[in-house]
Amino acid sequence: MAKKRYVSNKDESARLFNSRFLEIFTHVHWSVPLIVYLPVIGYFMHSAAVSPSLSVVGIIGLFLGGTAVWTVTEYLLHRYVFHYEPTSIWGQRLHFLMHGVHHDYPNDSLRLVMPPVVSVPLAIMFFFLFTVSLGADLVPPFFSGFLFGYLCYDMIHYCTHHLPMKSRIGLFVKHHHMRHHYQIDDLNYGVSSPLWDFVFDTAIERNEPAPES
Repeated sequence: MAKKRYVSNKDESARLFNSRFLEIFTHVHWSVPLIVYLPVIGYFMHSAAVSPSLSVVGIIGLFLGGTAVWTVTEYLLHRYVFHYEPTSIWGQRLHFLMHGVHHDYPNDSLRLVMPPVVSVPLAIMFFFLFTVSLGADLVPPFFSGFLFGYLCYDMIHYCTHHLPMKSRIGLFVKHHHMRHHYQIDDLNYGVSSPLWDFVFDTAIERNEPAPES
């Protein structure tokens, strides 16, 4: 019998904090990232549109570039941060809070998108990183594309766990992520874009049977 890789496959939560106040911030409805980041994307795209130093082609190219950079960032964060295995007690606790709980309760619908208390500081950090590396004039469309990629990731991640995704592409993406949960959790790191698993040779062989979903 295959090893069970989760505590519960139901839509239920594990309590993370004794404090009810802290616990509130660990539960996030799937719509929250859209509410938080769509206005930010709109703001930066408007800034790009009125910038005299950017052409339409330049804006589109930078936006697509930012989206592409997100897909690599998603892969690297998932592989090297979320699946880093610390040895200290505090490190293990932090790892469980960040990602371990998701593997124990993979279908908890309120812990499938990133909480703003985590995503907002990360977004600010990346914004300043891109500003330093690209310059202030190029950042608005690039950062918009990066945030758009992040939103795609959050929405696709939610869908893989809670929607049937019956199209050919949808089933491929869903099964790719389900294999990460139910077969080998140190492979198939890409969620919104499985591409990088094939580039970096971290994809589970396709002749493996499809996992439960």
